[in-house]
Amino acid sequence: MKIKEITNKWIQYGVVAAVAVTLYATGLHAEVIGFAQRGFLATGLMDPDVEQYVHFANTEDQSLDEVQKPDPIQADFNFNLIDKEGKAVSLSKFKGKVIFLNMWATWCPPCIAEMPSIDKLHEEMGDEVAFVMLSLDQNFDKAKAFDKRKGYDLPIFTPASNLPAMYESNAIPTTYVIDAAGNLAWTHKGMADYSDPGFKKFLQSLK
Repeated sequence: MKIKEITNKWIQYGVVAAVAVTLYATGLHAEVIGFAQRGFLATGLMDPDVEQYVHFANTEDQSLDEVQKPDPIQADFNFNLIDKEGKAVSLSKFKGKVIFLNMWATWCPPCIAEMPSIDKLHEEMGDEVAFVMLSLDQNFDKAKAFDKRKGYDLPIFTPASNLPAMYESNAIPTTYVIDAAGNLAWTHKGMADYSDPGFKKFLQSLK
């Protein structure tokens, strides 16, 4: 390989490295990676899997000999939050409604990847479903600035107390859905495309 070719390759590597360093230094790497992962969501391979819940919900007239339905798990509402205006709010405020509880952070690429689909779902179902977008950022101002910059206007919160054990997860994003009766109906770890029509019908079935 000629010296000129070697030099050109090193220049290319240097430019890539400089871009990578800049992205990490500015915190934009998560958004770039999240944008790339959004393409994967568009394939439909990451649509929320709610088939198991729907299966059990449709077996009410069957005997226990035919199907063993799981016992409902009561959601823990003993949990305090702080909203965008700095006001303290208890999760129990939303009791009686279907709750979409999403754990996310601005430094989490999969969280950023799924955010547009959550924003769309919120626009369509914000009056029917209580959305609790729980930021796990150490600096809540970053989460608020991200929400404003993206033009989402989502109901974002930060924890005001320790997370109840049932909401502790080793992965983010993690999404919990609580039905109107106060039961933990569905848990999903990892990103998903929540604009899927089947998921909207699933939420409507939990009222």
